[in-house]
Amino acid sequence: MKDLLLYMAQNLVDHPDAVTVTEIPGDETVLELRVAPEDMGKVIGRQGRIAKEIRTIIKSVAQRKGEHVSVEIVD
Repeated sequence: MKDLLLYMAQNLVDHPDAVTVTEIPGDETVLELRVAPEDMGKVIGRQGRIAKEIRTIIKSVAQRKGEHVSVEIVD
């Protein structure tokens, strides 16, 4: 999951080197996505549409593997 989120985020932003994903294990694994401040809008999108689609893709892939994963976009 972590690699998929990293790949998607790096292809959306202008500064792919600044993208980091931190995995926090638990009952539901949390993936924290951090990008450069100027790229935040590209990851969130208008009215949060891109962020919502990123979360949808990650959740559907995790569901196929029998896992529970959520994505948080952190400043």
